[in-house]
Amino acid sequence: MKEIERKFRVDSADYKSMAVSESHIAQWYLSSDKERTVRVRIRDDKAYLTIKGLTQGVSRDEFEYEIPLSDAQSMKEMAEGIVIEKTRWIVYFAGKRWEVDEFHGELQGLTVAEIELRSETEEFQLPPFVGIEVSADPRYYNSVLASGEIDLAILVR
Repeated sequence: MKEIERKFRVDSADYKSMAVSESHIAQWYLSSDKERTVRVRIRDDKAYLTIKGLTQGVSRDEFEYEIPLSDAQSMKEMAEGIVIEKTRWIVYFAGKRWEVDEFHGELQGLTVAEIELRSETEEFQLPPFVGIEVSADPRYYNSVLASGEIDLAILVR
């Protein structure tokens, strides 16, 4: 499956009052090679294994499978870098679904919003809480954030 995603920094907490749901996510990487990543994610009480291909523009191949929660918890010992903890808020704006990730722990203070599109040229309106686009900035990729080697102060200024 092809994933087409645009990512933006978040400038205000207005998304919280607009959100229709929120969930807790813990995720880590078993492989963070730039040509392919292998991620394990626990979202509330379900676990997933996700393989993503090389990002080209704002598109990449993505394959996701539900796995037993106990398997996911065991795989945490194999994590590269840090475990990312975040709250994901779901917001609908101008007919589009936005996912807003508010990071915790070592990444506290960083909040980004993502929108998945059907094509790279699909038009959409920006909600009032988003700021600059960071889709092409690899420092905002979760796999890079999980390395623990990013200066968070640069990302949240």
